[in-house]
Amino acid sequence: MTRNFHDQFAKQYLSELLTPLGEVIVSREVMAEVRQIDVWFSPVPEPKTNQELLGLLGKMASTACLIEPFRNPPNWSEVRRCLIKLFAMQSDHQRQARREDRSITEEELPHLWILTPSCSENVLDAFGAKLDTQENWPNGVYLLPVALRSGIVAINQLPATEDTLWLRLLGRKTVQKQAMNEVNSLPENHPFKRNILEVVANWRVGLETTQNLNEDEEELLMNLSSAYVRWREDTLREGRIEGRLEGRKEGREEGREEGRQQERREMIENVLRVRFGALDDQLNRCINPMLELPASELSQLLLTLSREEILARFGGGSNSSS
Repeated sequence: MTRNFHDQFAKQYLSELLTPLGEVIVSREVMAEVRQIDVWFSPVPEPKTNQELLGLLGKMASTACLIEPFRNPPNWSEVRRCLIKLFAMQSDHQRQARREDRSITEEELPHLWILTPSCSENVLDAFGAKLDTQENWPNGVYLLPVALRSGIVAINQLPATEDTLWLRLLGRKTVQKQAMNEVNSLPENHPFKRNILEVVANWRVGLETTQNLNEDEEELLMNLSSAYVRWREDTLREGRIEGRLEGRKEGREEGREEGRQQERREMIENVLRVRFGALDDQLNRCINPMLELPASELSQLLLTLSREEILARFGGGSNSSS
């Protein structure tokens, strides 16, 4: 009752003081905007996969958490929106605990992880995000004040180790490209390799169908190409490409080989178009020799050789364009 009297007094008191200065609305209701969490994770007692295989990502997933990945660095407003989602989920957990007549500790409340390719000092300072002085977290992981249960991961600052691989794959430019190469180099029996390559391949296929790619999207397409080629090779080798990607299945080895060559040709053409803007006669003459290369060597050459080097190596010939 004392609290109710105080609330009523405070509302009237502040209303009297502030009304001469502007509009005052007492007990205004706030309609919460419907928001979606990018990724909500809740751990199970006995996970199917060893958590340590995910390295830093697995450590982050040791408790219930919201994961908000950004392609471009978030600004103040975007970080605040992530925090609003976090507070809403924490409130849900606390209401659930009250309904079940049990207490809930701070450690049981969800955590927020914001994943960004980079982060400015301006944003880090604005939200009090600091590196972990106790070194429980690597460089690049910035923790907000403890009561907020939040962290910002600047992917470009993470050490290039196996422990950070699955986060660096969400980075940009050379960070992402290096991570792609590391995924390609994983052992064939790695529990995540095949599925991740398939996810990357689908990402690339979707991006490839986009019209008028900007510079960032073209670079992303290039970064994804090596993983795409590797997935294509592996899947075609097993005769599964028709069912997974094209919805049809060739029953004969001859059909699989023809499909394999056609897919490789289309991939080469697409990469050459992205890199050099057009596929002219000179570059066209280089494609057949390229088809003879192993997938790993082909993807590396397509992404690194200049136009002149491609023509010289594969016989396009600067004087053969007539």
